[in-house]
This record gives sequence, C-alpha cells and structure tokens, in this order.
Amino acid sequence: MKTISPESKPSKTAIAPLLSVRNGARAIEFYINAFEAIELFRITSDTGEVVARLSVNGAEFWLADESPEHLNFSPQTLGGGSVRMIMTVEDPDAAFDRAVASGGTVVSAVCNQYGWRLGRMVDPFGHHWEIGKPLADAVCEPE
Repeated sequence: MKTISPESKPSKTAIAPLLSVRNGARAIEFYINAFEAIELFRITSDTGEVVARLSVNGAEFWLADESPEHLNFSPQTLGGGSVRMIMTVEDPDAAFDRAVASGGTVVSAVCNQYGWRLGRMVDPFGHHWEIGKPLADAVCEPE
C-alpha cells in the first residue's frame, strides 16, 4: 500500500464556467441580487470591461465582458447559448422566485419533474439556468 503525505496529496479538480456577457458590471449586480452571489474577485479595464469571480454558497463561476477579438461571445451576440447552468439549491422555489424578481425570465416554472423539483429561467444576459434539487420520492412526470 502506498502512503501519500499531505505535501504530495493531489489537489482537488474543479470546473468553473466563465460566462461571457454584455455589460459585466450590471451582470455582477444581477447575480448578487438573483442568486445571493458573493463577489470574490474583479478586474476592471481602462475601458470599463470586467472579469469577475463569483460564488453562490461555495459554488464558483466567472464572468467577463464579451471579447469578440478573443472569440468570447455572449448569448446575446450569438442569438442563444449552447450551455445551461444547473444550480442545485435547498429551496428551488425561493431561489427561482428571487432570480425572476431580479430580472430573469421564466422558461418553465418550478415543478416536480424527472425526480427533481426544477424550474428554468433565462437571465438578462441570455444564460439559461435550471434551478432545482433532487426529490426523495422521484416523480417522473411534470405536475
């Protein structure tokens, strides 16, 4: 058996999305209000463009103003996105309602479906979020 010392222990792997947006400063405010995000880091360029790292109860993600010169486009520029963010929370109804009240648009209301309590909304920057949690008693049909 091989013993691993604390110094040689492998680090934890993490994947944190970086969302390209138009108006990054406004996006930060939306995520703070909608998801109770905490701003961990922000750089603002001379032209006002931002890159920021946010955390929602320990789940981190990044956002940056789109930069077509680096092939980073927002869903607004592309006419839609190719990724949905899935946020698992203890109270999906409250989290979903707060996000919609902050400016999100309902795609599908929160209901029990596929073993989850789940709803989907699109934020003002074009990113789709599914907000939910697994159910103890899985229901496979929408309510």
